[in-house]
Amino acid sequence: MIQHLHPAPRQHIPAGTFVFGDDQSYPEEAPARTVSVGAFAIDVHAVTNAQFAAFAADTGHVTTAECDGAAVFVPFDRPVDLADPAQWWRHDPSASWRRPRGSDAGLDDCDGNELADHPVVCVTADDADAYARWAGGRLPTEAEWEWAAAGGIALPTRWPLAGDGMLCANVWLGEFPWRSIRRDAPGTMPVGAFPANGFGLFDMLGNVWELTADDWSADHRPLSPCCSSPTAGTAAIVAKGGSFLCAANYCRRYRPSARHAQPRKDSACHVGFRCVYPQERVVGDD
Repeated sequence: MIQHLHPAPRQHIPAGTFVFGDDQSYPEEAPARTVSVGAFAIDVHAVTNAQFAAFAADTGHVTTAECDGAAVFVPFDRPVDLADPAQWWRHDPSASWRRPRGSDAGLDDCDGNELADHPVVCVTADDADAYARWAGGRLPTEAEWEWAAAGGIALPTRWPLAGDGMLCANVWLGEFPWRSIRRDAPGTMPVGAFPANGFGLFDMLGNVWELTADDWSADHRPLSPCCSSPTAGTAAIVAKGGSFLCAANYCRRYRPSARHAQPRKDSACHVGFRCVYPQERVVGDD
């Protein structure tokens, strides 16, 4: 596990040219095309609750969910209709970044430090933008995020399992949404709980979806209900990387090219973010 710091350490990502997107997986990932990105620095891990708490204390920022609540996952003990995601999602008026588990958990999870080193969730694009400005950065473009997530190394053939069978990311193993074969209940994990990728970045895949700066294109229509397009007329941005709720039997989006349309004004218990910065700001600068 990496040491938790505030602000997060940052890693320099070199400029590069790569194949962006994928023609062989979900249709919204196509078309695959060659793109180039300039050099930048990026948070080594997703913004944590402790880091977001420092921002909130310094600025007085109140998140959208603190006023309106957020979407939380509802566990099941039996198979359900995978075409109806409303069965495992509910809007909880008490859920926010301070209480990401909603009314089923004790008060002030994050203020009590239980989840201090977990990625902050239940934040909207506006909340993430506000934090990024305060930290002197911004949200990454989709291309920057995908280049950083790939890390210059191909994923293991059995991904998210390594060649020795060890789990490489915080994702759902078993039958979603009712049978998880992992020891711990589905949920976020502390940042850095799994090995870093080829660029030295933690949890780019799995744990939480990460918001980007790019608007979602209406030309792309995901197939899986868990990642369905927003209601017509609802502004959305691209989220990347999958989350602890992604499973092989339902939403296999724990890959660099996978993408999800996240409505700008919505927040959920499996969506967070990390920031990018000018290229000269690297690990150890702060």
